Amino acid sequence: MERPLFVVGDVHGHLAELTRALHTSGLVDADGTWSGGEAELWFLGDFVDRGPDGIGVIEFVMRLAEQSGGRVDALVGNHEVLLLGMHRFGDENVPGAPTPRSFARSWLLNGGLRSDQDRLTDEHIDWLTTRRVLAEVDGHLLMHSDTLAYLEWGGTIDEVNRAVRDVLRGDDLEQWWECWRKMTTRYAFRGPEGPAVATELLEVLGGREVVHGHSVIADQLGVPPQQIDGPLRYADDKVLAVDAGLYSGGPCLVVRLDDAGPADGQADDPAAGDQAKGDQAKGDQAAGD
Repeated sequence: MERPLFVVGDVHGHLAELTRALHTSGLVDADGTWSGGEAELWFLGDFVDRGPDGIGVIEFVMRLAEQSGGRVDALVGNHEVLLLGMHRFGDENVPGAPTPRSFARSWLLNGGLRSDQDRLTDEHIDWLTTRRVLAEVDGHLLMHSDTLAYLEWGGTIDEVNRAVRDVLRGDDLEQWWECWRKMTTRYAFRGPEGPAVATELLEVLGGREVVHGHSVIADQLGVPPQQIDGPLRYADDKVLAVDAGLYSGGPCLVVRLDDAGPADGQADDPAAGDQAKGDQAKGDQAAGD
């Protein structure tokens, strides 16, 4: 029997909600201790910002990774890059930017919490900077951001992960900023060309479907976050979105990938896809979810 495979999208500092959702799914007990047996659990990034306890979320996931009988791992999201960039560079202006830009400014604009910066340790930094940005698990291509920008770092999963890891271990502010900027882009798989784009990406990197966070399902569908009760499968079933907008009132989704299906009323919306293309074209590197 194959072990169950689960993913969790953007948590954004909401530790209590995450713990309850994992408990409901049978992956942790009432005390937050692993109870999922041989299950495999992946977090798709964005542990911090916009919620009360980003460092608490990071520490919780680190503990699960150490104590689980199965496997617990995590990807880096754009907000981890923002957290670490703020820690390393502060308000230093990005060289060559057309207008004054800094990690401090973007961190404040995107829900950064001083408590997370104050509690950030070398252990947290070491753990975060050794996480991957892409992983392929049982045919599922796991990524935080629904963007093709990952391909600018390489043509294989290993190349992309090595390139980003080198950036996050280095001191080049321009490269760090480009990493943050690229990972804020979104909506690559929306609209009429979305299925073809997803197919091309999967042909390059591997896997049979893309699984991502970053872009809130409710925003893609134009409905209140409270109406979301499951993941969004779209782009001719080649893409699965799992970020239900926890920080804006949506649920914390713990999605089992071997039986994930579309939630009620969550079909593709071509009009929303057209709007999404316009949003993606903006490439706003100062404010990314």
